[in-house]
Amino acid sequence: MNAIILCGGLSTRLGEITKEAPKILLEIGGKTILDWQLERLKSVGVPEVVLAAGHLAHVLYDTIGAERDSMKLIYAIEDKRLGTGGAIKHGMEYLTESDEPTWVLNGDILYSIDFGSMAKELKPDSDGIILAQRVEDASTYGVLEYGAERRLKKFKEKEGLVMPGYINGGLYLFNPGIKKYFPSADAFSVEYDVFPKMKDLHVYESDRPWVDVGVPDRLTWARENWRVFAS
Repeated sequence: MNAIILCGGLSTRLGEITKEAPKILLEIGGKTILDWQLERLKSVGVPEVVLAAGHLAHVLYDTIGAERDSMKLIYAIEDKRLGTGGAIKHGMEYLTESDEPTWVLNGDILYSIDFGSMAKELKPDSDGIILAQRVEDASTYGVLEYGAERRLKKFKEKEGLVMPGYINGGLYLFNPGIKKYFPSADAFSVEYDVFPKMKDLHVYESDRPWVDVGVPDRLTWARENWRVFAS
């Protein structure tokens, strides 16, 4: 299996916290977010990871280097902002096993799900799987709409409604065929320019601990509750 971690964002919501270092290097429970994510990928046998980097990519490389926890790191550095879809497309150019499924992770999230269990749900003839993460307050996230068969019907934009829901958990396992859905443009969104074209993208539901540390209050929560991700 392949893996791409999206870590090229500007991190503007964290202000001074990420002025000189990318979010993925933030420490939580004595480890960087990258370390937490590499542990999950290593558990399913991923040997190397493509880091889709942009903002402060030089800091990331100088700090981490080309190997971490016995895993090879490949840097796909963006020379302009590509959006989530463009970053995935660009990152896939660096994969050494392009005919294998590819994990894609958002570089500002801590996960506690069993990656192996999610991988077992991947159907070889499907487009892939997306993590449907339950949160108590879905007002600031895009919500996933799907039926009993767990096939994605729609990615709904942020609606601002304070209520529980299953959101895009920022974790995907794509089959190689996803490339046929990419537009010719360099910069685009996977949520709005790719997902609507897919006919067989399944969801993997989870209500286990999960946190997007992209804003200060959630980062504080993660630093206070990191042990729930260590199990």
